[in-house]
Amino acid sequence: MLFVKTDQLKTGMRLARPIYNKDGVLLYERSSKLTAQGIQGIKGFGLLGLFILEPAEPVPPMTQEDILFERFQTMTVFSLREELNKVKEGKRGPKLQVIVNNILRRYGHLDKKINFIQNLRSKEDHVYKHALNTAILSAMMTHVLNVKLEDKTDTIIAALVHNVGLLSLPKHLADKELPTEAEQEAMVSYEVAGFELIGRVFAMEPNIKRICVQSQRILEGLRRGKEDDKIKTVVIGARVLMVAQTYDMMTAMHLNGAPVSEVSAIKYLLAHPDVFDPEVVDALIQSIHILAPGTSVELNTGEKAIVIRSNDENILRPMVLGFKHNNIMDLLDRAYSDLEVVDIMKTMDNRCIIDVQTLREHGFYVDGQDEGEIRTGIQEENGDVIEVEEYIPGQFF
Repeated sequence: MLFVKTDQLKTGMRLARPIYNKDGVLLYERSSKLTAQGIQGIKGFGLLGLFILEPAEPVPPMTQEDILFERFQTMTVFSLREELNKVKEGKRGPKLQVIVNNILRRYGHLDKKINFIQNLRSKEDHVYKHALNTAILSAMMTHVLNVKLEDKTDTIIAALVHNVGLLSLPKHLADKELPTEAEQEAMVSYEVAGFELIGRVFAMEPNIKRICVQSQRILEGLRRGKEDDKIKTVVIGARVLMVAQTYDMMTAMHLNGAPVSEVSAIKYLLAHPDVFDPEVVDALIQSIHILAPGTSVELNTGEKAIVIRSNDENILRPMVLGFKHNNIMDLLDRAYSDLEVVDIMKTMDNRCIIDVQTLREHGFYVDGQDEGEIRTGIQEENGDVIEVEEYIPGQFF
């Protein structure tokens, strides 16, 4: 799977991710081939780019739960846009709490990992989509960390509003792909100004501003090359927010380059323990799949391999099947202590393909569940009647 900027799209390329409209209606299915008319339509959406399948790459498996996750992202971001624009105006909209409650209900009580699927973004919506994804990650991580409900709620709200100051950026700064140091400083000033706005709008919940201010201070120090060695002194919400927003920014499409892999992002977080609390990073690792069975990887020897079993003790040292000698290697074993996963394979056209069912048939245990189903219904929340969807899991095995 490759990230291709919109101006580099060509006819015949196949979509790796579906495209929905704001109502969650499917416009382009996965594996759809781009036509000249389709490319013009996509450019009209203002997307930064698309995830494209390579010529020989099969369509990756996608469960009902994955589909529901993408639809939730797509539909929620439009409501969030309205609410953040109200915050920008110094108001607190009534639907912000509905969004928080929906995130908590879906992702704040999970006892299993999910596939964290990055959404498509445009210059106009990347702030909103980053905010939503950061909030979803924060909900899962605070659950793993057993954070009390009040602090969990404050952290999710902080994640949703932490970049509200960037909504006031002048267009020439908002659209800048490679800002100069002076332009970067100007962007930071808008972000900081947003914290004062947050403090006024959420005056009755001062912890929300505190979470935003503390996380921004430490991350800005990291950007300037000054790591903070007092991470344990900041509130838990700030520690969670720093990890969540950094992981999302690194793995999502953005203005100044292609996203990095999940493995690279996790390695970066682990490499800065004075900035990113290792306990919080571990909560992220326990919340999302990083190296799931079937993932093709590159080892530090240059050899290519495929993951056949994840390793909960150290997710970066899974059991793999090497392509060169067709041998199974448990990277946690001392015999392979000099081997490590460098990254996910950059190109997939020459990879071996083993699906989860094949692994199970050959005696390898793979965490998972039978296909579930999506049920829809309506419920009343804060006086509004809203349509809700719920994923009913199948049987675990």
